[in-house]
Amino acid sequence: MLQGVLRLHLRRGLLGRELSTRRSSTLDWAGKVSEIKKKIQSVLPGGAWNPLYDTSHLPPEHSDVVIVGGGVLGLSVAYWLKRLEKQRGAIQVLVVERDHTYSRASTGLSVGGICQQFSLPMNVQLSLFSVDFLRNINDYLAVVNEPPLDPQFNPSGYLLLASEKGAAIMENNVKMQRQEGAKVCLMSPEQLRNKFPWINTEGVALASYGLEGEGWFDPWSLLWGLRRKVQSMGVLFCQGEVTRFVSSSNRMETTSGEEVTLKRIHEVHVKMDHSLEYQPVECAIVINAAGAWSGQVAELAGIGKGPPGTLQGTKLPVEPRKRYVYLWHCPEGPGLETPLVADTSGVYFRREGLGSNYLGGRSPTEEEEPDPGNLEVDYDFFQDKVRPQLAQRVPAFENLKVRRAWAGYYDYNTFDQNGVVGPHPLVVNMYFATGFSGHGLQQAPAVGRAVAEMVLEGHFQTINLSPFLFSRFYLGEKVQECNIF
Repeated sequence: MLQGVLRLHLRRGLLGRELSTRRSSTLDWAGKVSEIKKKIQSVLPGGAWNPLYDTSHLPPEHSDVVIVGGGVLGLSVAYWLKRLEKQRGAIQVLVVERDHTYSRASTGLSVGGICQQFSLPMNVQLSLFSVDFLRNINDYLAVVNEPPLDPQFNPSGYLLLASEKGAAIMENNVKMQRQEGAKVCLMSPEQLRNKFPWINTEGVALASYGLEGEGWFDPWSLLWGLRRKVQSMGVLFCQGEVTRFVSSSNRMETTSGEEVTLKRIHEVHVKMDHSLEYQPVECAIVINAAGAWSGQVAELAGIGKGPPGTLQGTKLPVEPRKRYVYLWHCPEGPGLETPLVADTSGVYFRREGLGSNYLGGRSPTEEEEPDPGNLEVDYDFFQDKVRPQLAQRVPAFENLKVRRAWAGYYDYNTFDQNGVVGPHPLVVNMYFATGFSGHGLQQAPAVGRAVAEMVLEGHFQTINLSPFLFSRFYLGEKVQECNIF
């Protein structure tokens, strides 16, 4: 698929980039002559090009693939595009990221969990692929003369608790998870008390416990490992924000007689950080991996700007949702073998380090959703909605002391809380890797491969993610994931 799209044979111009910059009127004549000589010399055969202005901060004028978003999902797509390319250096990839510090990125603000206890087979498969990637991370991401990566994977497992109402669903989920290859067992309240004596099993009818390949890891290790690797593979980076897409369009009629407009993006405008200047980048493929802001990026491409109820009027239903993570200290709390526990109330927690510290929180209800306009923490939410449930499930947490907290963003898919992967049906060269609603970090290695396969081969190969295509929003076909914390 990409081979046909890339027949443009995008190449850099001989003269490189030049900015239209005002020059001082006080330049003396000798300076002007010298400048003219340099320009003439640069275009003569064998003449060396000495740029008159520093343009090193600008992106290239051409790139085969532009990835909008340099978080772990965008970097994973970049990695797999380069790894799977047929000939080394055949594909030029540019990653555009507006926050080079990643201070507000979802990756670094997450709790780093990874599990296979999902309600959909595709999510189980994605996480099984990713845990194998983490276990063998240096087989994938090692760079010559650089120290090996240590993702600090802690395989303490996930422990999900179910009430009487949810027990049958949990039983069916575990059956499916085992069929997909996950090592998960069911536990009765009595078995739960025997293995984890610190837990109060009141209101618990059944539990599922991950025996292998579950736990948590350091998100920064994966993020910086991917970034270091793709840079070594020739991927280019630019700090800036995509503000516009330039596209062409063609009208066509579907088999049902509906007239639709097909668009193809030819140029991406990148606004430079702390500047009014922008750089147009000619491209063949755009990957929308902008996380919580991917819905806004889709709108820039005209997605959802058609009559309601039509494919053209179908929006990408991904928006930022703020989630709090609290860290507390409790010397009497559960021991070193504490898994990540997801309570029947929706509260979750896990151990953090070796000093009797714990991380946790709870996703708010629709009515409780906080303003996503900032990352301020609501400590009252912990006191009112989280702490009572923690103390009820683990009596030792009655004496906990909150030490700090932070907030991060989910790229929340309001339609069915599942990822959006693959091409848009009308903006034919925009591909998605977004909308995972809290489990994008743990599934990034697999999702990156899936998107790269779709771009390079035109179909999914390793894991069939067809149910995650954009078209489901128009068709109203929800792929609901129940186990989102």
